[in-house]
Amino acid sequence: MKDYQLIVIGGGAAGMTVAAGAANLGVKVALIEKKKHLGGDCLHVGCIPSKALIAASKDASSMMQAARVLGAEFDGRDHYKTTKARVDKARAIIQEHDGTERFEKIGVDVYIGEASFQSPYELKVGDDLLIGKKFVIATGSKPTVPPIDGLDNVSYLTNENVFEEETLPESIIVIGAGTVGLELAQSFARLGSQVTVLEAQDAFLPKEDESVSALLRSQLEMALHLEIGVKVKQIAEVAGRIKVTAEVDGETVEYEAEKLLMATGRAPRIEELRLDRAKVDVKDGYVDVTSTYRTSQSHIFAIGDTIKTLPFTHAAGEEGKAVVANALFGLWNKVDYSKMPWITFTDPEVFHVGLTEAEARERHGDDIEVFEAKLSEVDRFVADRQETGFVKIITRKNGKILGGHAVGMTAGDWMQIVVYAMQRGDKIGKLSRMIYPYPSRSEAVKKAADLYWRKRLFESPLTELARKYFEWTR
Repeated sequence: MKDYQLIVIGGGAAGMTVAAGAANLGVKVALIEKKKHLGGDCLHVGCIPSKALIAASKDASSMMQAARVLGAEFDGRDHYKTTKARVDKARAIIQEHDGTERFEKIGVDVYIGEASFQSPYELKVGDDLLIGKKFVIATGSKPTVPPIDGLDNVSYLTNENVFEEETLPESIIVIGAGTVGLELAQSFARLGSQVTVLEAQDAFLPKEDESVSALLRSQLEMALHLEIGVKVKQIAEVAGRIKVTAEVDGETVEYEAEKLLMATGRAPRIEELRLDRAKVDVKDGYVDVTSTYRTSQSHIFAIGDTIKTLPFTHAAGEEGKAVVANALFGLWNKVDYSKMPWITFTDPEVFHVGLTEAEARERHGDDIEVFEAKLSEVDRFVADRQETGFVKIITRKNGKILGGHAVGMTAGDWMQIVVYAMQRGDKIGKLSRMIYPYPSRSEAVKKAADLYWRKRLFESPLTELARKYFEWTR
């Protein structure tokens, strides 16, 4: 039996943030991780391997294009082992930074094993019984699949095993057109797979601005087959291949491929915790918490994918920072999700922060303005031959920024200044008055922000008086 001031369950981004923060304050901390290594799903089966795959597939696509121009041959499928090695190396390098040794050096006791509550203050990990004054639940999420007839009888991939594939499939069906499905689908298509993406919803990326979704869809459809509003009815394996039977616009349609990837959503990984023994309430499959991440037991907190907020690693990290203060000092910190950005790492990238145009019009009626600049108007994108995309900044008429959206090469990097402005409460005019180095991609933000000043300048009464004055003094 071991006593701790704080026990953190889950060694992903959220849990590591809490454990490190508390240990650096001198707190006696235990960090528990179910899998062999710290880092969580993001490192091992999510963000990092997928981004490494995206980068490798983009390079392979460029090489294939160059080979065609030169009259040579290059097939990404023949080099998939190299691609997989690149993915594995990225994970290994980051794993060194997030290893057990790092936490043990700052005084954290790390336990590898399944955790389950025995009571509100007792937690069992293997043969060890841990007693805690405070707890933080940060066990992350797992892929979920809908109850489709025949799915249990076929082999399929999810994000948890797709990166272990040794060969690139000749063809693959991806069910689910969310971030995970689209990023992996485009990567496989660029490497040489024939890819079909099936999405049950009638709208494509419904959380994104409508103009953003439309442009991204048109770009993706150049490389893969995308079907929206598909109701999958049955899945079967026929002669070693996957056969999907679906309904599209009332008609039965069949799809066939070598492999199947299920990317239909995620759910909290909390069943094994035995939260009933801790008397912690669960609602709709998520740990039920207040806005400051307290559960029904005031000494137990929950963050990350275990609660129903935004399912992003950076959101979990911010929640972890808030919980350190809340759990240790009794504070009531919380994250402002209205200014939380996210990125879909397709090519072109999609950036999102704040309200979409439709949401802004619904909330504020006519009291909004939209400022949009095309990347084809920005010299750096022209030089890069990456003109596809645009920036859209949505404001109140007084200049307060309500949302920022972009589609374009590395949009997640050069749009970050919009997040900073929103968090500071700066109006769009300040984005226009910033100095942007030429020629940089960030000038796309300046192009959009300058439209605000142009409108104010050329539509103001002072401008009209100036025109009359100069006409009179000619």
